[in-house]
Amino acid sequence: MASTDRGKLLEAIAVTAELTGTEMSQAAARIMADDLGAYPLPPVLTALTRCRRELKGRLTIAAVLERIDDGRPGPNEAWAMIPQDEEASVVWTEEMAEAFGVASALLREGKTIAARLAFIEAYTARIAKARDARTLPRWIPSLGRDPFGREVVIRDALSRGRLTHSQVAGLLPAPITDAGNAIANRLEFARIAHAKR
Repeated sequence: MASTDRGKLLEAIAVTAELTGTEMSQAAARIMADDLGAYPLPPVLTALTRCRRELKGRLTIAAVLERIDDGRPGPNEAWAMIPQDEEASVVWTEEMAEAFGVASALLREGKTIAARLAFIEAYTARIAKARDARTLPRWIPSLGRDPFGREVVIRDALSRGRLTHSQVAGLLPAPITDAGNAIANRLEFARIAHAKR
């Protein structure tokens, strides 16, 4: 972290500590800055702002970490993204995939509520572990059988920055060119002519 960013972070920690009624030594603020320095500065500053508004008790590192938006969806949003059958495609985090593994047997049995609860519990534990290890989310595609659904999901993930162009290069259909359109038109014309015979 650049020294100017570290200065901003230390200042934000000091202000947040003061406004939440937390006594904090300079050494403690430096340690907190070290722990939070593993994350990009903007989401950390946003998390500290949320702490100033939301905390009713002392400022802790855990309180800040809980409020850092690291790009992982919340448990309910993650559950809503889960495919309901093998036709559907999804781009999900490793934690979502692992939590789905815990809940999938319950889903197959038709126990949707139990599956949701199992998923949320497993997902919450896994994202807490990932955040403790300071790992950023890793998005991976899981392609269903519906090729049209794949394209929509992959393009959405690409537009959100969850996947890169190199990751999706072989997953999307080739763009239709003028030559491709001409061939398709000839084939359709031949099909219609053959049907009229």
